Amino acid sequence: MSAAEESPVIGVAELSALRARRRPVRLLDVRWRLDLPEGRPLYLGGHLPGAVYVDLEQELTRPGHPEEGRHPLPAFADLARAARRWGVRVGDLVVVYDDNDGVAAARAWWLLRRRGVEVRVLDGGLRAWIESGGPLEGGDLQPTPGDVVLRDEDPGAASIDEAAAAPREGALIDARSPLHYRGTAPTPDPRAGHIPGAVNIPTLAHVGPDGCLRGPAHVHRTLADAGVDPARPIVVSCSSGIAAAHTALALAHAGVPSRVFPGSWSRWSRTPGRPVAVGPSPWGEVYAR
Repeated sequence: MSAAEESPVIGVAELSALRARRRPVRLLDVRWRLDLPEGRPLYLGGHLPGAVYVDLEQELTRPGHPEEGRHPLPAFADLARAARRWGVRVGDLVVVYDDNDGVAAARAWWLLRRRGVEVRVLDGGLRAWIESGGPLEGGDLQPTPGDVVLRDEDPGAASIDEAAAAPREGALIDARSPLHYRGTAPTPDPRAGHIPGAVNIPTLAHVGPDGCLRGPAHVHRTLADAGVDPARPIVVSCSSGIAAAHTALALAHAGVPSRVFPGSWSRWSRTPGRPVAVGPSPWGEVYAR
């Protein structure tokens, strides 16, 4: 990331300073996790003052056919309507957060950033806010609809064919846990394993014990250890496109561009004719469907 570029994350102190200067900031609460996909009850119990709840399952994805994967991207028009419902206005800085190491918030960051919105992830999320002594408020905030206009293009997504070619053209990073990557953990998908040629860098490798993103130097060391050249094209995959956005966030924080394969393993494993690799190495034991 050059000196002229703004970090994709923002600390609690910087956020507080911006709000004190009355910088227009729209806070979005994106609480979601695999074992607790409905985060609204937690949001209602306490959230950052002025934050609007964002439903990842309903607003940051869309219902789709199984072969599209488990979390297909929302249609452009639906995302634009949702952003205005959240109260986002032209000129706003959007700050997204969650209570799960930024994984869900990164999905919102990635979707909005590639549509031209100035958006950053609160580093450390809800935990960092509370530990800093920040206040919480309860209830459901329904803001006045915003007037933001999203950019109708898709520069940040990689197709399934581009994901397949990525290991030879640069790198394909699989952001899942090692057990899922190797194909030894239970999975809701039809097959277990990874895309042949993908290297395994779990997205949580980029998160420190305080829940904040590790620094750029750490990210570059992690890439080097995995044999990934940051100067070559990088595509990121995961289970269904959520954690991959978090890895894209960590890479962006280190000044490394990447693209996300939205369907990820949940799409690859459902696509006839796509080979599967199992085991700890990128090419592993490859077999066809």
